[in-house]
Amino acid sequence: MPTSSLSGKTLFITGGSRGIGLAIAVRAARDGANVVIAAKTAEPHPRLPGTIHTAAAAVEAAGGQALAIQLDIRDDEAVAAAVAEAAARFGGIDVVVNNASAIFLAGTEHTPMKRFDLMLGVNVRGAFAVTQAAMPHLRASAEAGRNPHILTLAPPVNLDPRWLGPHAAYTLSKYGMTLLALGWAAELADVGVASNALWPRTTVATAAVQNLLGGDAMVRQSRTPEVVADAAHAVFTADARTLTGRCLIDEDVLREAGVTDFDTYAVEPGQELFPDLFL
Repeated sequence: MPTSSLSGKTLFITGGSRGIGLAIAVRAARDGANVVIAAKTAEPHPRLPGTIHTAAAAVEAAGGQALAIQLDIRDDEAVAAAVAEAAARFGGIDVVVNNASAIFLAGTEHTPMKRFDLMLGVNVRGAFAVTQAAMPHLRASAEAGRNPHILTLAPPVNLDPRWLGPHAAYTLSKYGMTLLALGWAAELADVGVASNALWPRTTVATAAVQNLLGGDAMVRQSRTPEVVADAAHAVFTADARTLTGRCLIDEDVLREAGVTDFDTYAVEPGQELFPDLFL
């Protein structure tokens, strides 16, 4: 049954060593959740903050239990082993967060096939592999009345040519994640496992925004990852049989939950915020 707390629940989060994934992990940990940090970065990276180990430490500092697993979600056997380890450690899995994502914003002629394969492999195939491996545990969670959710960080499908022409491969990969999220909602509707897509209204101050999109200027016009984390928490604590099969926007979720002051999420309050891609 839904509750306002994630205490005792187990979350499996891909790409959770930094950014939005880490913020979702820490927010759940504040409730006393068990959090699996499944990501590639195990050693410090010169341009990317955080590792699976620093993320696990942050989870435990916030009051949760953590399990750090170095994982490339393109490796099917590794995914199956990671999900099995997580379920064995914490007695099951209640929430899957498909957060890991690869990005390369270029037109068709300037997108190397290895980049195409990376985006489709991580964004679509990886999300599918993780969810597939976790699905028996999510079904068991539903049978136990633990209100299980799948949350995929993907945008609403927007067929405006402005999102198709400039970076068709990346758009394909993100819309693929969205279609999977909606497909799982239909597939699991009778079981009581929710599946939704979640996307930010504005750009979020992450390494991707800093390094690939707009540098310091865009970061200043962004919100912090906590805005997505708080929205995700609201989703996880909603009734899985009611809130499912939707493409959610973080700001809308939070407004529905009663949030009216969004300045607390601004990197620099007062700055005009930059809308995120696909909106």
